[in-house]
Amino acid sequence: MNPPTTEDRVLRRARLRIGALVGLVIAVLLALAGAISYGLLLHSQERQIDGELAWGVEHGTIAGPPACSWIITYDGTAVDSGVAAPPDGFPLTDALREVHATGVAQDTRVVQDGTVYFVRTAQQGDHVVQAVFDARFQLADRRHLLIAFGVAAAAGALAAVVSGVVVGRRAVAPLAEALQRQRRFVADASHELRTPIAQVHARAQLLERRARAADDDAQAGDLDRLVVTTRRLGEIVDELLLSARLTAAQDTATTRPDSTHVDLAALVEEAVANDTARAAAQGVSVVALTDDVPYVLGVASALRRVVAELLSNALSHTPPGGRVTVGARAVEQGRVVEVVVSDTGPGVDPAEAERIFDRFHRGAGADDRRFGLGLALLREVVTSHGGTIRAVTDRGRGATFAVRLPGAGTVPAAGGGPQDAGAVRGGSVVPVGR
Repeated sequence: MNPPTTEDRVLRRARLRIGALVGLVIAVLLALAGAISYGLLLHSQERQIDGELAWGVEHGTIAGPPACSWIITYDGTAVDSGVAAPPDGFPLTDALREVHATGVAQDTRVVQDGTVYFVRTAQQGDHVVQAVFDARFQLADRRHLLIAFGVAAAAGALAAVVSGVVVGRRAVAPLAEALQRQRRFVADASHELRTPIAQVHARAQLLERRARAADDDAQAGDLDRLVVTTRRLGEIVDELLLSARLTAAQDTATTRPDSTHVDLAALVEEAVANDTARAAAQGVSVVALTDDVPYVLGVASALRRVVAELLSNALSHTPPGGRVTVGARAVEQGRVVEVVVSDTGPGVDPAEAERIFDRFHRGAGADDRRFGLGLALLREVVTSHGGTIRAVTDRGRGATFAVRLPGAGTVPAAGGGPQDAGAVRGGSVVPVGR
C-alpha cells in the first residue's frame, strides 16, 4: 500500500474539515434542542408548583401526589400540621411568625433529603397558612429527560460522524476530480508546448548567428534577448511538466519502482565537476566537502537534479571572487544525510527564506533573481523522498540551503549483497575554480 501523497493529504484534510463542520452543526442543533426541551419542562414544572402552592394556601389543600404536600396553619399561638406529619425541619416556624407579624407572603426553597421542598407562607384570614410541596417527582422527570437526551446525543453524535464522513467525501469528490483534471491539463499542455518552443528557440539561435555573421549588432542583440526568453520559457514548461509528474506519482522513495541506493557524496562531486568551467569563467571558487556519508534510498536522477540546481542557483547569485561550498555529511548518528550548499552572494531577506520555495514567488528586490518553479520543484522532489529542505540566509551575507534525507538501512556491497548502513564511501575535498 502506497503512502499518501500531498494531494491525498490535502483532500483528507478537506474531508475532515467538512465532516467536522457537519458534525459540529448537528451537535449544536442537538444541544439547542435539548436546552429548549429542558427549559420548557423546567418552566412548566415551576408554573405547576406555583399553582399548587397558591391553591394550597387559598383552599387548604394541594392536589399533588399523596405524601408530597402538607398544609400547616398558625393562629399566632399554636401550629397545626394536620393529620399528616410534615418532614423533619417543617414547619418553618420563623416564616410563620414573620408573616403573622407583617402580613407579607414568603416563598422559600429548602433542599434536604435528596429532594427540594417549595414552601409558601401567606396570610389567609385570621390564620397564616404554610403550604409545603415536595418536588421529588418533578426532579425525577428532569433526570429522565437528561438521560433520554444523553442517549439521543450519543446516537446523534454517531450519526453526525457518519453523515460528516459521507458529506465530506461527496463534497470533496469534485475537488479531487478538478485537481486531477488540472494536473492532466498542465502535463498535456506542457508536453505539447515543448516541441514548438524548442523549434522557436533553435530558429532564434540560428537567426542570431546569421545577424552576428552579417555584423548586424542591433538585430543580433534583439535576437539574443529572444534566445534568452525562449530558453527561459522552455525551462518553465519543463518545470511545469516535471511538477505534474511529481504530483501524479508522489510516493516515497521506498515504494517507487525506480528507487536505488544513491551515493549523495558522489552526486555532490559530480555536480561540482560539471560546473567547473562555469565557476572558472565567473571567477568563483567552488569546494566540495564530502564526509563519510551513508547511502540514501531514492531516484538518482531526481536527487542529481536537486544537487545540481542548488549549485547552479548558488553560482548564479555569487559575484566574482566569491565562494560556493557544497557538502554532504551524516547527521543524527548516520540516520540522516544532509547536503548543504552555501554561497557568499547577496543573500535573501530572512523574511523570504521560506516563501522562496513557493511557486513563482518574487520577493522585494528580486529583480535579478528568477525563483520561478525551480526551488518549488526541488522541495517537491525532496519531500517525495521523505526529506526536508530549508534556506538559512541573511541579506548581504550569502545563503545556505540544507537538504536532509533519511539514510538507507543497507547499502550495496562490492560483492553484490547488502552490508550494514555504517559502511560508507570515503570522504574527500575537491576544490574547483579560482
